[in-house]
Amino acid sequence: MGDYQAPLREMRFLIEEIAGLREIRALSGCEEASEDVVAAILEEAAKFAREVLAPLNRVGDQTGCRLENGAVITPPGWQDAYRRFCESGWGGITAPVEYGGQGLPKALGVAVEEMWNAANMAFALCPMLTASAIDALRVAAAPEIQARYLPKMIAGTWTGTMNLTEPQAGSDLALIRTRAEPQSDGSYRIFGQKIFITYGEHDLAENIIHLVLARLPDAPPGVKGISLFLVPKFLVADDGSLGPKNDVRCVALEHKLGIHGSPTCTMAYGDAGGAVGYLLGEPHAGLKYMFIMMNAARHAVGVQGVAVAERAYQQALAYARERRQGRDLLSGEGPVPIVRHPDVQRMLMRIKSRTEAARALAYYASGLLDRARHHVDAAEREAALSLAELLIPLVKGGATEMSLEATSLALQVHGGMGYVEETGAAQHFRDARITTIYEGTTAIQANDLVGRKLMRDEGAMLLRLIGMIESTCRELGASTDANLAAIGAGLGQALGALRTASQWLRENWRNNPVVTFAGAVPFLELSSRVVGGWLLARAAQAAKRGHEESVEASHFHRAKIASARFYAEHVLPEAQALANAIVQAEAGSWMAYQEALGE
Repeated sequence: MGDYQAPLREMRFLIEEIAGLREIRALSGCEEASEDVVAAILEEAAKFAREVLAPLNRVGDQTGCRLENGAVITPPGWQDAYRRFCESGWGGITAPVEYGGQGLPKALGVAVEEMWNAANMAFALCPMLTASAIDALRVAAAPEIQARYLPKMIAGTWTGTMNLTEPQAGSDLALIRTRAEPQSDGSYRIFGQKIFITYGEHDLAENIIHLVLARLPDAPPGVKGISLFLVPKFLVADDGSLGPKNDVRCVALEHKLGIHGSPTCTMAYGDAGGAVGYLLGEPHAGLKYMFIMMNAARHAVGVQGVAVAERAYQQALAYARERRQGRDLLSGEGPVPIVRHPDVQRMLMRIKSRTEAARALAYYASGLLDRARHHVDAAEREAALSLAELLIPLVKGGATEMSLEATSLALQVHGGMGYVEETGAAQHFRDARITTIYEGTTAIQANDLVGRKLMRDEGAMLLRLIGMIESTCRELGASTDANLAAIGAGLGQALGALRTASQWLRENWRNNPVVTFAGAVPFLELSSRVVGGWLLARAAQAAKRGHEESVEASHFHRAKIASARFYAEHVLPEAQALANAIVQAEAGSWMAYQEALGE
């Protein structure tokens, strides 16, 4: 398996030009994110990812975790790596300063997240879930709970989990049966079982803070009757010291296709009298609070898709430069490195351009989230949050679906050796597969995009986004540069497909919801391709300006423009086919499948 080198030049370019850190650092609370600070953090994070986490990626895949007498043993090297991770303060990059974090913008934190996941996705899942739990506690927990738990979680001394799924309740959380019984001291006793709990038990931290969805005795039926509880592995005294072990235990580990180094646990609550838990926020409002955690996690999973695609691309490119087979089509020389063969070049460019588009989308969304949190103007905060919420399904669904294609193509570049575990190419393919499933499948992201995000304002936010893309198209169309003009032409045609599909959905969703949602996943794919193409076009514009201003950076800038043009000419044409599939859903060809099954 090839070494991982963080694409620092690309990251810094996107942080500044696409996420907009130049403007963000002027916002209250973001002033510390100076150019020097950003450069230092990225350099150190890249070094930690390369030297500490990346070498353990294959170890975790081959060794996995094991369950011994209720304790989960992580792979060799995991404990030392996590200790060093905490000592370096990596868990608190974007966490609030008042609880021990560094309070830096998410536009910077997203690049660091990408490095952790590219270097070692199974390891990175632990701090990812902890960060999401921190976000939920910041909104839902009472001040005394925040003071007691957040400093330890930000320091990494304690980790966090998300406990939603049950054997009978996967995506349909209305079926949750875990119950919470109120106690005279204000606490609750939790009884039930949760499955698919990432890092539900492990040997990395001294305590694990579970956020658990459960029902109170007076809970109304359905999702409106779900409450959120904090359930620690070890009880915590008023002074913050650890007390006895709580009535919660791991009873099984899942044997998975990938991410073997990450323990996926079945958790039992209340087998010996009830696990002590504490209500977070208002009763029966747990799903609202959990969505805070889920939205953060969904953005992070989209970043995972980018990360594993980048890692697979680097390895495929290195292999293609070394592997000699066949003859050069022009010179007849041979054997030559396979990177000189046209179809290998096509596969590598497709991986590269699609990964860069998905990265730009994830970074752009992170910049919006910074504005939503820090902008002085309330209207600007609301607008930024609305646009970010519209884009998060694209980040999660689009980037993870991209990662499946990218890791598959990277394996294809290796040929037969890609199918052999020795090269490590197969691990990226296996690891990527979960990203389209957990934290909400691609269909759930698509249904959220169409049913909630698109229709909540009759498509007004999407129309605003389309207007922004149209503005870029006009700028590109007026350019005298052949590359920018070609990019603009491809983007304009794809935008027309998006406009047609979105109008059709808006016109049909009330009277014909079945065919509307039949086209939800194609619409997500269409939207993510077009928005990604738009951001690549903006990156190409910035690269053109940078090329004219700085000769020494010309190679990078030329490569950015080349990626954007390839994407415009080889990826964006797929937009029209996706739009056709959406608009033609009314024809009902999918119903023929139901009839064929006799359903």
